[in-house]
Amino acid sequence: MLLFQGSTDGGGSVFAMPIMFVLIIGVFYFLILRPQQKRQKERAKMLEAMKKGDKVVTSSGIYGTIEGMEDKTVLVKISDTTKVKMDKSAISAILGIVQDEKSSI
Repeated sequence: MLLFQGSTDGGGSVFAMPIMFVLIIGVFYFLILRPQQKRQKERAKMLEAMKKGDKVVTSSGIYGTIEGMEDKTVLVKISDTTKVKMDKSAISAILGIVQDEKSSI
């Protein structure tokens, strides 16, 4: 008798288990995966929108101006005499466009 009573109580959890897995996967997707994909798309747009003359900040915190661009690399002017060639993925933010000092006078 006791064996039959225990088996009937566990029958409801068989249907609840797949529902719990679906809920966990749904929460994981909307809280983690979807926002990460959105950030990746925004970053790709930013890197595609870069152009010569933009002020940028690198991932290491160096501020500079884009002097030239190739497929995967960027030439960044850090000071009057220093230019650094780096990978496009090293750019973490675009700050704006630099105006020539001569044109603003």
